[in-house]
Amino acid sequence: MLVPPSARLPSGTLTRMSLSRFLRKYLGGPYLRMNKRIWKHLPAFLASWRPMRRYGCHLQRLIQLRATRRQSVGTFFFRNRPELELLIRLLDQKLENSTVNLAVLACSKGAEIYSISHAIRSARTDVRVRLCAVDISKDILEFAEAGVYSLNTHDGSGAPGPGSLARDGDVATTTSRDQPSSIFERMSSGEIKAMFDREGDQVRVKPRFREGIAWHLGDAGDPGLVGALGLQDIVVANRFLCHMHPEEAENCLRNLARLVKPGGYLFVSGVDLGVRSKVVGELGWRPVTDLIREIHEGDPSLRRDWPLQYWGLEPFDQGRIDWEMRYASVFQRGGERSEVK
Repeated sequence: MLVPPSARLPSGTLTRMSLSRFLRKYLGGPYLRMNKRIWKHLPAFLASWRPMRRYGCHLQRLIQLRATRRQSVGTFFFRNRPELELLIRLLDQKLENSTVNLAVLACSKGAEIYSISHAIRSARTDVRVRLCAVDISKDILEFAEAGVYSLNTHDGSGAPGPGSLARDGDVATTTSRDQPSSIFERMSSGEIKAMFDREGDQVRVKPRFREGIAWHLGDAGDPGLVGALGLQDIVVANRFLCHMHPEEAENCLRNLARLVKPGGYLFVSGVDLGVRSKVVGELGWRPVTDLIREIHEGDPSLRRDWPLQYWGLEPFDQGRIDWEMRYASVFQRGGERSEVK
């Protein structure tokens, strides 16, 4: 096929692109393996030094460039407690008997939406909350809506087939799917008793925390999402954008931003920091700095996996000029301003 002259690349550019691909394919692997070994053998006190942090960031960028990204349904109840604390602080600004619309995108097995429901309905019984949970997987959405989980720990690699959740043992299999450890590991026994009714080796979310949740099968990147759900006071889009390639994640994040009302809030952790900073900066949204460090460090699995996994979260560095924009996990859309800083 003939290529029009305007679309042709300069020969020097083509050579550089070919050389870059060659280097990534044949030299990138050995270089990355060597540096992974170096990092794993670094003493803990060295890893916390600023020069070593920069080295860790360089290493993670290489890993992100080469990684095969895939979505995961692994999650935890009360995964990031400071996030829930900030959510309640934002709701504390609402008048008594006011109504709040809150949507959770990529709700997965339901742990996040039920944790939010528990937090709100335990702290602000006077606030009417319309909760909406969205996921792209029909099976996972049905599992989440049922609100039944197994207390038994299985190998988390299993993935049930379509329509299989009704068969014996599939509650246990799906509960453990993509789980490196128990979905309940961040809950105390008292919290488990407060949130669930026990039925043998299974637990069911209590009705007061299940009621009022609307479940929607949908794609977070679908431009029609705002028409289907309507504008929201709070949108929670946590821990799934990191599994997308950066360009796809940017487009998805811009789409999700359209769901937020003027003056509303977007919770967005578990995403490449460069992607998040770029998009919210272009939108002109304001980072919420209340509990910024606590939320950034509030999910131990993300912090623990840095820099050797593409989803790992770099250490909080208040010495950066852009630290507020880079490390904030919650942003407010322009409009009516909040008292939370």
